[in-house]
Amino acid sequence: MNKIILLVEDNASDEKLTLLAFKQSGLANEIVVVRDGAAAVEYLLPSAAPTDRAPVPRPSLVLLDLNLPKLSGLEVLRRLRADDRTRLLPVVVLTASKEEEDVLGSYQLGANAYVRKPVAFAEFAAAARTVGMFWLLLNEPVPATRGPS
Repeated sequence: MNKIILLVEDNASDEKLTLLAFKQSGLANEIVVVRDGAAAVEYLLPSAAPTDRAPVPRPSLVLLDLNLPKLSGLEVLRRLRADDRTRLLPVVVLTASKEEEDVLGSYQLGANAYVRKPVAFAEFAAAARTVGMFWLLLNEPVPATRGPS
């Protein structure tokens, strides 16, 4: 089963770098991209009834930037953790922020990990490979009967 990654990233350059880093790392997972916090919440916690729209595949991992338009990454995380459907969904904050309050806030709201985006592409590719390998290959996911529906 191909595990899907949801990338929540508003910066086109960072999006391209992330997609390239995952491609070069050899991880062939599908990556769905949304470009603002409101779109992330709508993708993961759709407001429309399931019969009103086509079902979207549930990601196995969310890579979440913090500095997003419409809703901040921290607000997205707050909403995900408040809903039973996404409470246990792995969320890795992937951001350029070095602010201690962002790190602390992310963990307080239930982030599974906090990764700073390295400036150099080689370092960024290595970080993407490590994140992908751990969360998609090594980590044992929440059993479907107990996890998000």
